[in-house]
Amino acid sequence: MASAMATGIGNCVETAGCGGFMAAVAEIMALCGRSGWTFGTAESCTGGMIGGAVTAAPGVSEFYKGGIVSYSNEIKERILGVDGAVLATAGAVSRECAGQMAQGARRVLGVDFSVAVTGIAGPGGATPGKPVGLVYIATASPGGMEVTRNLFGGGRESVRAATVRAALAQLLESMRSWRG
Repeated sequence: MASAMATGIGNCVETAGCGGFMAAVAEIMALCGRSGWTFGTAESCTGGMIGGAVTAAPGVSEFYKGGIVSYSNEIKERILGVDGAVLATAGAVSRECAGQMAQGARRVLGVDFSVAVTGIAGPGGATPGKPVGLVYIATASPGGMEVTRNLFGGGRESVRAATVRAALAQLLESMRSWRG
């Protein structure tokens, strides 16, 4: 099953499917090339899929410095600096956690821009007020931070693929709007 999922994501990346997120990666690379920017990722529910999509593009290593897969709260707190009180009160799937993940990735990786995702891909994990498909996406930049609340439909693979697309689109928009 794991290899089937990996193959599906690989095919999606190779064929510029899944909403054409390779076009977003190409534009992110072009903006970084013109501006001298770097970027990184912090991922929970996608488990490295955003980094995988980004690194499918040849030459991206000039701009993409790396990613942190922070699937556990321990890593969110210890590596990314998410406040334990936020995890205890708002939870890992929250606006506050996503924002702190993005800020932590920007700081730890030493990049200009970062994108972070945390959510419930399913099929389990839903709680009252936090259904399967709920994903918070945060971008951090020299100009500040933006966090969006998203609710994606479908099964686990669909939620994760939609998260990759939305995260790259949000990162791209953050770069487009920055006028440093």
